[in-house]
Amino acid sequence: MKGDNLYDSYVKNNAFMKMILLFALITTVTIVTFSYFMFNVMSESIVRNELENQKKAMESVNSYMTRKYESVQSIMLDVYRNESLSLHLAYFLQHPFEDYMKYQLDQYANETNIDMPKGLEYFENKMDADSDIKNLMLYSSEKQFLFAYKQGRVTKLIDTNASRSYIPDAMALENAMVSVPNEWVRSAIDQDDPKLYAMRVSVTDKNSLKNLGQLLVYFNSDRIKSALDSYKEQLKGYIIVLGPAGQVLFDSSDKYYGAKYPYADQIDSLYNTAMLEEESYVTTLTQNQAGYLVVGVAPKAEVAAAYDGLRRTIILISAVCIVMVLLVPVLVVINFAKRTNKIIRFMRKVENGDLSARIQDEKEDELGQISRSFNDMLDELTRHIDRVYKAEIKQKHTELAALQARVNPHFLYNTLEVIRMRAISQGAKDVGEMIYSLSVLFKSFVQPKGENTLKDELETSRLYLELFRIRYKDKLSYEICCDEALLQRSVMRMALQPIIENYVVHGLEPRRLDNRIRIQVLQVEGRVRIQAEDNGRGIDSVRLEAIRESLDAVEESGESFGLRSVHERLKLLYGVEYGLEITSTPDVGTIVTFEFPDTEDKQHV
Repeated sequence: MKGDNLYDSYVKNNAFMKMILLFALITTVTIVTFSYFMFNVMSESIVRNELENQKKAMESVNSYMTRKYESVQSIMLDVYRNESLSLHLAYFLQHPFEDYMKYQLDQYANETNIDMPKGLEYFENKMDADSDIKNLMLYSSEKQFLFAYKQGRVTKLIDTNASRSYIPDAMALENAMVSVPNEWVRSAIDQDDPKLYAMRVSVTDKNSLKNLGQLLVYFNSDRIKSALDSYKEQLKGYIIVLGPAGQVLFDSSDKYYGAKYPYADQIDSLYNTAMLEEESYVTTLTQNQAGYLVVGVAPKAEVAAAYDGLRRTIILISAVCIVMVLLVPVLVVINFAKRTNKIIRFMRKVENGDLSARIQDEKEDELGQISRSFNDMLDELTRHIDRVYKAEIKQKHTELAALQARVNPHFLYNTLEVIRMRAISQGAKDVGEMIYSLSVLFKSFVQPKGENTLKDELETSRLYLELFRIRYKDKLSYEICCDEALLQRSVMRMALQPIIENYVVHGLEPRRLDNRIRIQVLQVEGRVRIQAEDNGRGIDSVRLEAIRESLDAVEESGESFGLRSVHERLKLLYGVEYGLEITSTPDVGTIVTFEFPDTEDKQHV
């Protein structure tokens, strides 16, 4: 209850507080919405920048590995271009090593160009020229041997006969240009470093195009990190290079060397998100010639950390903007609210009878003008009350009391007569319902409220009609139509009962089965209109004119007492322009209409 009182006092009945709350709500929602969209746009831009940085780093890695791939390809191209080298290599791969050594000595003796590398010396020089090469190997598929170079000019001839080794089978099955080193080859050359990737080129006879074997080069994977030196500070997540079967050729995080990448099957598109170690952005870059895949993985949480500072900045700026935008208008509105509440307090004093109250406001704005106009109105009102209103109000109260005193007995008499006739004709059946309705009617008259609303008046009319509906069973129906917004309008008491009674006594036909009366309430141009329409006997034109004249007659007559009482009270309470309007057509029905001022509507205008 206390919360309700606070709400009524400070919000519901306080227009300025509503203005402040509405302005605060609109301002806050606008700034928060704008900040939200701005944050989304900027954060998406940051994500795009981070992914672009990662893509550039991936392109750098791809460029590095492409150069290595092209360097391996160029080794064999240079061999094919040089006739002497081509013959040396072809002879080496097709004969035992002892025969090749004799062949090389014979060639040296006949060679005139002593500066050109002879035979296997060419491959030694290539290895020395590139420090990234860990091993360089020549494999003879015909003689099944492996000639391996290591850094530091260490060479080793390895017999890989199929009866003692799986290397021939492994070399025959390997068809990828770039892959991880084969385990059997690793074991044969005593190479246990997991951070390696292999590039292979087929060696063919230039003349017969017969496959003679393979050139196999092992590169140090760690050296690829040099391509990422310029991206260390801005790179999120890690970059990994995968072979055709998902083997790890390079891993900037050093976590997945020596095994197949566990999330290889989940990587299938560019700028996609996937659940890897955690929800991550995944970018891919394919090297079509060599057949490897460069993958960039940036965890969403790590990327989001890049715009955490942006989020805090936007929240701080939004909060400051909300405070600044609200502070000045709120101070102005509070000042106006104080002056308005002051005017309301003085109005309440006048409402309670203190006509000596005056508002002191010297400002020239609208509230100052209202205050001075209010003071002038009170001065004029005081003079007018002393001259006229006191006498007129006293006279009207006397007339109203007399009319009310006559109306109530008349109503009770007719109602009791209906109940009596019902009891005579039907016995005691349904009398309980009628007595209940009548008791509610009695209570409303014996204990009247200080103010009668349209809702009360329509309920009284409904109870009264219910009595007659029970009396006539299915021969009478009624309908009451009213907008809920009008139910709390103030209206004089017993405005509708005499009209309904007039229809029951004079218009209802007991023999008919479709007697109907409809009461409709409308709001029309600042007034409330109540219209009662029936399908009764109707009134001929002569009788109708006589009734209209009797309503405005100076001398009272016994005819149409109920309608006359309503007509007179309307004029007394609301003014001479108000009263009953009656239209009727014989054998069709009668329409009785009256209006009263919609004072609440005027207050809201």
